Amino acid sequence: MKQVPLYEQIYQSILSDIENKVYQPGEKLPSDKELADLYHVSRITSKKAMSMLAEEDRIVRLPGKGSFVAQAQKAFPERPEAGKGKKLIGVILDAFSPSFACRILRSIQSSCEENGYNMVLRCSEGSLKKETCAIKELVDLGVCGFVIMCVHDENYNERILQLVLEHFPIVTIDRKLKGISVSFVGTDNVSAARELTGHLLDKGYRKISFVRPKAHETTTLMDRQQGFVTAFLDHGMIADESLWITDLLSTLPRMVKDEYLEKDIELVDRFLEEHPDVEAFMATEYELAKILRHCLIRKGMYKADAVACFDGLEDFSGEAEFTHVVQGEVEIGQKCMELLFKAIRGEGKPTTVMVPYKIVERDENNWR
Repeated sequence: MKQVPLYEQIYQSILSDIENKVYQPGEKLPSDKELADLYHVSRITSKKAMSMLAEEDRIVRLPGKGSFVAQAQKAFPERPEAGKGKKLIGVILDAFSPSFACRILRSIQSSCEENGYNMVLRCSEGSLKKETCAIKELVDLGVCGFVIMCVHDENYNERILQLVLEHFPIVTIDRKLKGISVSFVGTDNVSAARELTGHLLDKGYRKISFVRPKAHETTTLMDRQQGFVTAFLDHGMIADESLWITDLLSTLPRMVKDEYLEKDIELVDRFLEEHPDVEAFMATEYELAKILRHCLIRKGMYKADAVACFDGLEDFSGEAEFTHVVQGEVEIGQKCMELLFKAIRGEGKPTTVMVPYKIVERDENNWR
């Protein structure tokens, strides 16, 4: 008789305990190391058993927190708002502006109308507490599912993790919760930053500053940083980290105040004084590009084609102020709603969708 592999024995044992309610829904399971010690196997073996359970949605593995028994998967009731007759979709963004997310909102609203839903919008303003309160408020209102742009923070929101455990319909946009089994729709930020930085390198710039806010654990920003570094490697060079500006604050939603803007301007001014040989800048956000332009113009150092960024504004004819990455906002809104409606119906598994982007070059004639 063929011997059952050790990892499958562990898998069957834990699965039996889950089905027999030895481990209750939401309860934390032993760690990979604890299981390895318990069954006298390697951690590789115990980890494989737990991965099999996660693939079958019997458990949820949360980075830095452990593995938990998943709630029984179900289609959540499509509860109409009292007295309104339409069903509700909760949308929580940390911020939105003319340069990013407005078109996503319009697309979500259109999808809701076409499918008989009302959109309820809340803005967390970069606050984990406000995000948590918004989730509670909207759940109490009876929303059928969530579209969430998570706040910049070192830790995941505990309430979002609980919703994931409960299989509550959620789609995240722009910022991916790595290691969490939840649908995501956004941009391939590594590839986009790689191409945008390559554009500057192809123009002959070598001393390029990478500029981002002080939000070290945000996956979107880290992916853009990786793309920046990779572009240099593509050209047989190493990115000079001494030229990076990574501690700006004024574009973080909870710090959009004049006092932080003034501090950022002072920081950039000081950087330019200390690095007069810097040639170009790749900013992770449009608002940062505007700060750079302001400081560079005052010091007589501004070169129109030497500042590139993510997102941006175009005039009525589509001509751009900065060379920038244009994210497919309309398609992001459409795709996230397609996934959310499937999740509400109890169909499919968590999915990642990367929407195409494009690089739009700055127009030399209409922008000064």
